[in-house]
Amino acid sequence: MFTGAFVAIVTPFKDGRIDETALRDLVEFQIANGSHGIVPCGTTGESATLAFEEHERVVEVVLEQVNGRVPVVAGTGSNNTAEAIRLTKHAKECGANGALMISPYYNKPTQEGLYRHFKAVADSVDIPIIVYNIPGRTAVNIEPETIARLAEIPNIVGVKEATGSMKQITDIIRLCGDDFTVLSGEDYITFPLLAVGGKGVISVVSNVAPKDMADLCTLYLEGKVREARDLYYRVLPLCHALFYETNPAPVKAALKMMGKIASDEVRLPLVPMQPANRERLKKVIEDYGLI
Repeated sequence: MFTGAFVAIVTPFKDGRIDETALRDLVEFQIANGSHGIVPCGTTGESATLAFEEHERVVEVVLEQVNGRVPVVAGTGSNNTAEAIRLTKHAKECGANGALMISPYYNKPTQEGLYRHFKAVADSVDIPIIVYNIPGRTAVNIEPETIARLAEIPNIVGVKEATGSMKQITDIIRLCGDDFTVLSGEDYITFPLLAVGGKGVISVVSNVAPKDMADLCTLYLEGKVREARDLYYRVLPLCHALFYETNPAPVKAALKMMGKIASDEVRLPLVPMQPANRERLKKVIEDYGLI
């Protein structure tokens, strides 16, 4: 179910509020261009600055608009286990196909604490869970051995790996086997991850180039390795440009340039892109043919 290119979709804002019309339009853009699934309320969706009611509404809107056409994996993580259970229960009740759970941030739990956190949520909510490991934002790496322990829990089905480390990725695949889904959390490492047995990507780049990211994964999984590699090198400049500043400011700027959203608002403490980096980004997306 969780194979291919899943978009980590942005949450568009207008005058400080969620722009539901723009969000629905973005979902349609993704489906029309072949994205294999939608992930609302991840890091790219600014989950950290959404109120509970907003978070839940974004998930509801995406599920309504998708209407069963592709899988929806709702971001439900928190640094508070009780809050993570609440958000995951809501995702389950709304009909999400799975939950993406970032590891607890700021608390700096031990590996045992990480294990117990995810186990508590998995025991509380019968929904497929993808663990999200991004130590650059959370301050703690989920070690491969801990992920292997988590993989023994029936409804923990995969990991979104955003360490950027091929050693970490290959250790996880070696320890967990082919039945456990490993997805890239870094667009630039998608092709190498597929080459060692990963199943796809939860992608920022898919927000602006959904067809190319979906085709890259499809081609590789169909055994068309050279074609997939060529497409990977085509999208690579986007993979770098969309991280000129902290995600999701660049991808929102790009979507505004493309006319997909009316505003590139982000919520404090994030700020819109600085002019010099905005111009650098514009050059990349012009060269790519997006504007």
